[in-house]
Amino acid sequence: MAKKKFRCNVCGYIHEGSAAPEKCPVCGVPASDFADVTEPKKGLFSDKNGNAYILMYATVMVVVVAALLAVAAMALKERQDANVMNEKKQAILESLGAEDQNYDDFVTAYAVDAEGAKVDSITGDEALQMLFDLKGTFEKGLYPVFQAHDGRVVLPVYGSGLWGPIWGYVALDKDMDTISGVVFSHAGETPGLGSEIATPKHWAKYVGKTIFQDGQFVSVKLRKGGAKDPAHEVDAISGGTKTSDGVTNMLSTSIGHYLPFLEFKKRMHALQMHPGPAVPEESGEGTEENVESENVENNE
Repeated sequence: MAKKKFRCNVCGYIHEGSAAPEKCPVCGVPASDFADVTEPKKGLFSDKNGNAYILMYATVMVVVVAALLAVAAMALKERQDANVMNEKKQAILESLGAEDQNYDDFVTAYAVDAEGAKVDSITGDEALQMLFDLKGTFEKGLYPVFQAHDGRVVLPVYGSGLWGPIWGYVALDKDMDTISGVVFSHAGETPGLGSEIATPKHWAKYVGKTIFQDGQFVSVKLRKGGAKDPAHEVDAISGGTKTSDGVTNMLSTSIGHYLPFLEFKKRMHALQMHPGPAVPEESGEGTEENVESENVENNE
């Protein structure tokens, strides 16, 4: 028979056996003054200083905290998206040098297809939403445009830097050739080096540059060692060669998607600046009305 433990209620003496002793060998009290001693069962997590308990506690805390963060993120998602959208609107206005303007009053958003034609089924709000996945939007053959009420347009651009994605907005003057402003940002370029693309000092270098030469699209390049072509080049970022190359590729590729749209807008601008004699209606070209019927509305 397994031994039990009995404690004397008077002196605390512990007796091991099948039953309490007739009297305590220490203080002499009878067996009735003894009580069973029940030892707690030892489980895997009974020792609070043991590895198993610590691991279990840490796991539970991680799960609880993750659940709370997930709930908070879901509850705040609408507000967070609204803040991000407001930042994008402000960046578009900043590229236009119109920070003091109200976006909804100053800018009209729409999207064009690969042929440069306006996609009427896409609303202005939907065009804005495209900025959350510009890479995927480009892959679908859709290209959001943000047109200021003074005739300038802002084209969103997207590319890859040294450590992650880079993106921004390029504002073009009414001639669809001259850059009137840019805003660039990044996910994680090197501080003090590649991250300089996100500074107003760097943005200022692009103002007045042109993206066409003799009617051909040449974009704007960042040249290491200093710009040699003042019309189409800017100084590359010192110590940020990979990021500079990323910006060059981003501008060339992203703006390149908009070439049919830009060519149409250039023709429209030329007609407004130098109106000529009307071409017979059956030719389908030469007048503003005929051009508009085939391409994007001027939205001015």
